[in-house]
Order: sequence, then structure tokens, then C-alpha cells
Amino acid sequence: MNSNPKHIAMIMDGNGRWAKKRLLPRAVGHVKGAANVRSIVQGCTEHGVEFLTLFAFSTENWRRPEDEVSTLMDLFIQYLDKELVEMKEAGIRFRLIGERSAFMPSLQMRIEKAERETSQNTKLHLTVAANYGGQWDILRAMQLWLDANPNTPLPLMEPQALKNYLSTSDLPDPDLLIRTGGESRMSNFLLWQMAYTELYFTDTYWPEFDKVELERALEWFGKRVRRFGQTDEQVLAGN
Repeated sequence: MNSNPKHIAMIMDGNGRWAKKRLLPRAVGHVKGAANVRSIVQGCTEHGVEFLTLFAFSTENWRRPEDEVSTLMDLFIQYLDKELVEMKEAGIRFRLIGERSAFMPSLQMRIEKAERETSQNTKLHLTVAANYGGQWDILRAMQLWLDANPNTPLPLMEPQALKNYLSTSDLPDPDLLIRTGGESRMSNFLLWQMAYTELYFTDTYWPEFDKVELERALEWFGKRVRRFGQTDEQVLAGN
């Protein structure tokens, strides 16, 4: 049996479909989904999770309608303005991974402020992936490695060497991925980092994914046998 995961990654999917099902504008679903983040952050801290990484906005999401993208950016600003004091008091460290230069200056300023003012917190490391893509992360890491090792042939590079240049280089790889909303795909999220992550897919839309749903996911994870290439017998023997 597994203990609770040390690092959970989440794809928060289904906001728009949750709203559509209720004959509401998609923006209402995004507002509801943003409000749900606090509850899940609290749930993770209650279960001793140390690292939580949320997929908020992918590199592909820029293709969505302009008004929807604008709503998402505004919600991000509102979230940082509203939650910064709470994060500081709760011991939560905030950071963003992704190409932030595409964001408006006012959002970049708030991101930097939140990272700076929570940098000493250790209870929960909250990472938000925004304008992030797993392929972008790998290519960026490869370029950084090549810049740092111009005379080293590529065949001599070890996987750990590339990991050190990923945007999550200071985080452990996720133990558990939770994707809400009924889809069963990775959607270009933490592709390198989730080589051995347990994948949990639920039909529950993100605005409805509450602490009870989180506990169901943790219970499912607890029953998984994490082999990492070994046999069941080796795992049980503690090898």
C-alpha cells in the first residue's frame, strides 16, 4: 500500500462543459473553477501533500476565443490579488512555470510578487503551469544543456542531466496525476516528469472536484503498486 503522494499534478479540466451543462456562459465555469483551487489546496495540505502542480493554461490555449483568454488572464490576476495573503499565512510557496513573457506586464508583476513574498514558505509548494507545454519544457531544457555543455556529445548525456534543466528541476517528479472532466490524455503536461506517475482520470468536472473527490483519488493511489520496472515480488520485498 502507498502512503499519500508527495507530489500531485492536476489538469483542471471541464470548466466550460460544467457551465454549458447549466446553460451558463463558459466564463462562469472558469470563475467557479478558479474558486475551487483554494479548497483543493487546503485538502492537499490536510493530507500531507508537499507539492501540488496545477495546469492552468497551456501553450495551446491561446487558440481559444479571445474573450475567453482574456477572462482567464483576468481571473489569474484576481486569484493572485485575493490569495496572496492567505498563501503567506498558510505557509504556501507559490511559483509559476511556463513562458511568462507572453503575459501582460500587470500579470507578470503579480506573479513575481507572489513568488518573492512566499519564497520562504515550506508547508506546500504550489506550482502553477501557465503558458506551459511539456514539449516546450523538454526543448528548452535541451537547449540549456547544450549551452552549458558545448563540447559534450549528446549520446553521453544521462536522463538526470536533462532533468536538471527542466522548469521543475527543484521538484520531485509527480507521484499522482489527477485529470478531471472525463478526458484521458496528458495534453502536453509534464511529459518528461511523468514517466512513472500514476494516472487518475475522473468524469467529475473541475468546479465539482471537492475534497471528497480528492480523497477518492488518494484512496485509489493508495492501492497502486508502484514497480518502477521491478516485479511485484521485488517491490514487496523492499528491493
